[in-house]
Amino acid sequence: MTAVESVRTPRRAFWGDARFLLGILLIVASVAGVWFVVTASRQTVPAYAAARTIVPGETVTSDDVRAVEVALGALGDAYLAPEQLADGLVATRTIAEGELVPSAALGDAAGARTTNVVVHSAVDVPASVDAGTVVEVWAAPLGKSGEYDKPRILVADATVVSVTRDDSMMGGGSAALELVIPRADVAATLAAMADESALSVVPTAGVGS
Repeated sequence: MTAVESVRTPRRAFWGDARFLLGILLIVASVAGVWFVVTASRQTVPAYAAARTIVPGETVTSDDVRAVEVALGALGDAYLAPEQLADGLVATRTIAEGELVPSAALGDAAGARTTNVVVHSAVDVPASVDAGTVVEVWAAPLGKSGEYDKPRILVADATVVSVTRDDSMMGGGSAALELVIPRADVAATLAAMADESALSVVPTAGVGS
């Protein structure tokens, strides 16, 4: 046996390798993180979805919503939970049928800044106009000569509650619409109706139901 063969280099302990242990810890941490994310995504909480289209100013009751189980994670506080449905809550914006009800879309009835009015449109409205559709109300004042003046926008932002169409008239039908309009526009709307202005309801460009 030579001197070289008699001198052996000590073998480094496999389990004592700090880098190996660090790698094991990183793998364990990664697996635990994935498990946590998957588990959290599978956890559901009860929330409310709109059972029908709810328009601004409408009181929201248990008949207007249905309970669903959804995985919201950190967004849970942003949506209406069953225990949060209280008397006197009204919608502050349109909530489409099937949409989860955001807490921010509800408010106190005392703070509502809208009013419902029924407007008779001189012309029929498109079939696409239905509950929740955003529309404009145009008015053509009746002049002293008996002719209507140039139309102008009377209400720029109204929301349809319901539509009743009358197709019996010759040359086109007419329609009566219950609308939610800002309170600031109520006086002008009532004045136009009293003055027998020709009112027309048209969908807002790019918005429809």
